[in-house]
Amino acid sequence: MADLLEYKCPCCAGKIEFDTASQQMKCPFCGSEFELETLRSYDESLNATAGESNMDWGDEAGEQWEQGEADGLRVYKCQSCGGEVVADETTAASKCPYCDNPVIMTGQFSGDLKPDVIIPFKLDKEAAKAALKKHMEGKPLLPKVFKDQNHIDEIKGVYVPVWLFDASVDAQIRYKAKKTRTWSDQNFRYTETQHYSVVRSGSLSFSNVPVDGSEKMDDTLMESLEPYDNKQAVPFQTAFLSGYLADKYDVDAQQSIERANARIRQSTQDEFRKTVQGYSSVDVEHDNVQLHEGQTRYALYPAWLLNTSWNGQKYTFAMNGQSGKFVGDLPADKGKAAVFFAVAAIVTGVIAYLLSKSWPVTIIAALIVGGIVFGILWGQLKSVVAQNAAAAYVDPGSVKLTNQEDLFLYRSTDRTPIQRSTPQQK
Repeated sequence: MADLLEYKCPCCAGKIEFDTASQQMKCPFCGSEFELETLRSYDESLNATAGESNMDWGDEAGEQWEQGEADGLRVYKCQSCGGEVVADETTAASKCPYCDNPVIMTGQFSGDLKPDVIIPFKLDKEAAKAALKKHMEGKPLLPKVFKDQNHIDEIKGVYVPVWLFDASVDAQIRYKAKKTRTWSDQNFRYTETQHYSVVRSGSLSFSNVPVDGSEKMDDTLMESLEPYDNKQAVPFQTAFLSGYLADKYDVDAQQSIERANARIRQSTQDEFRKTVQGYSSVDVEHDNVQLHEGQTRYALYPAWLLNTSWNGQKYTFAMNGQSGKFVGDLPADKGKAAVFFAVAAIVTGVIAYLLSKSWPVTIIAALIVGGIVFGILWGQLKSVVAQNAAAAYVDPGSVKLTNQEDLFLYRSTDRTPIQRSTPQQK
């Protein structure tokens, strides 16, 4: 148990002292006052959640190829990006699926680990073509010329290497939370803020959190294709590669751990955060995440890829070969964007002026609505989004809370003078 003189202020971290006038613990730096029992509980909470996270993994993913198992495979090497793709000996590969430059066959496949599992393609090239057409529909800012299908036959089916991470997690997370209320009188507007220390402890488990194992495949693009249903994964056999390309991993399991940890950590915070309710704001102050039974597997996931160029820029589109989810950022016609912004701003401005008869109000309303319309239309063109968490891979029913503590710390009140207009002198 900490000595009284060792307590620190939850508000400013200054050293707390006993105030004889109020008979409470008081911070001489910010003036906040606390009950002794509150400080004692807060100190115990800090000690309970102050440990360091341990997110270590095993490294037993994949297995060695058996003798003769890969005899029917060939390696194609891209002379531009250096990428190597694997295919069966009957597959004709002419262009790299990642950068669209020519590839050449370099010989018999050898080395590297054999995938543990593979999700076979469920959708063919025709489905990918249809998805691309649908992806470009209903987007007013998309340049009309971009819809030409001159590159549509360049779609390639690729098995992308991914590392799959399973783990059980024990965690203690401490949040800073606030409750606010406002009121006013004739002279001031008041805002009262109540400050809390909120602790959640418990466990959950994750299965098949994927991390892209290809340096050539854009990580954000691959994550945008998620989720994949790993229940449909089957033990790897070379027969599944017939007619498709398979990328050789060049980012190993150890290099992928940092990304897996970040996603698991964020989802753990998010899952526990769902139980912190009734506050106006909640922020993570500290987390302590411990991994148990961490396992890693090597898998191949199906994706259709299309590279095309327009106005000197390269655009890459992808479709989940299992679910059909299609992603890829589209270009914007700047001229159309300006027109939509202007029309929205003018229409809004006319309505605002008729209602308010105020030019400042009119201008502000026009700019806001014009910006909103522009943002919505621009957002329609953007579908590539990094998956910073792993919510899709939390095992159903695995979230178990062992401790829920909401500790009130102190309250603060701010007041702002109310500006009142004075009658004009006659």
